[in-house]
Amino acid sequence: MDPIIKLQDLSKHYGSQKAVNKLSLEINRGEIFGLLGPNGAGKTTSILMVLGLTEPDSGSATVCGYDATRNPILIKRKVGYMPDHLGFYPQMTGMENLRYIARLNGLDEASISQRTSTVLELVGLKDAGNKKTSAYSRGMKQRLGLAEVLIKSPEVIILDEPTLGIDPAGVKEFLELIKRLSAGQGLTVLLSSHHLHHVQQVCDRVGIFVDGELLAQGTLTDLSRELFGNTGLETVIQLENIPKSIDYLKRTFASNASIDAFDISGEVLMFRTTEDITPKLIRTIIESGEDILSVSKKEYGLDEIYQRYFENSNSKTSKGETGTL
Repeated sequence: MDPIIKLQDLSKHYGSQKAVNKLSLEINRGEIFGLLGPNGAGKTTSILMVLGLTEPDSGSATVCGYDATRNPILIKRKVGYMPDHLGFYPQMTGMENLRYIARLNGLDEASISQRTSTVLELVGLKDAGNKKTSAYSRGMKQRLGLAEVLIKSPEVIILDEPTLGIDPAGVKEFLELIKRLSAGQGLTVLLSSHHLHHVQQVCDRVGIFVDGELLAQGTLTDLSRELFGNTGLETVIQLENIPKSIDYLKRTFASNASIDAFDISGEVLMFRTTEDITPKLIRTIIESGEDILSVSKKEYGLDEIYQRYFENSNSKTSKGETGTL
């Protein structure tokens, strides 16, 4: 299956400043992809090239089968874009703003009323459609911005820092909304953010973007294994007493291919495993006659992955090396 977004060696400079350097990336239809990096990493410049709003110095961006530089109008029909800063007419209601955008997008006048009502309900603003946007909270404005993106029934939506300035409860609701829309309507979503936790909650794959370069891309599991080997999960089990069945436990755990490392320190058992086998570990320990006080798990999540790549990037820069990891 051909990717719905394909970037090949995409580069952009502003004078001597490198904004994006040889960005190659493929995003599949129906996927939620997170472009993760600090402010100033080049994420927004990359998005503008994908949309055909700025021309690359070299390389190409293909979206929905069209070259973004050569066919920017066609791209705009296929792609909905929500920037990090939204603007609405404050004296108009949410419904009025949305109808105005629908007309700008060329929707048939006869269908605008039904379409705007449908989209407002989709984003959870059905009861707020007749309120002026000057009275909207930041979270409500983000939802209205998403409604404006959806009004033309795009194949791809691009969200630039969509959770900026929203409270934690609002972030959770907004991300769940994105997941529902992607699953229910088959939408492809490109989400740009510097909030690691938000990206981890919603994205199928992520790309780590630093100083204009894509350092890595893949699922969290793939990136974790690439950086930390197969020991992607640590499980610590606290027993009530020093185990009496040490030999039995060692023999049993040694035969489990999913256990990469196993250590006993007093009443504490520590496991490094290639997959989550915590229920099996607990069952084995109880069957051996030991009593368990507590169980804790730690996965190598996006925080650890990002920090490792960021450290590696800084290390290369300090040594005067160039290129991506």
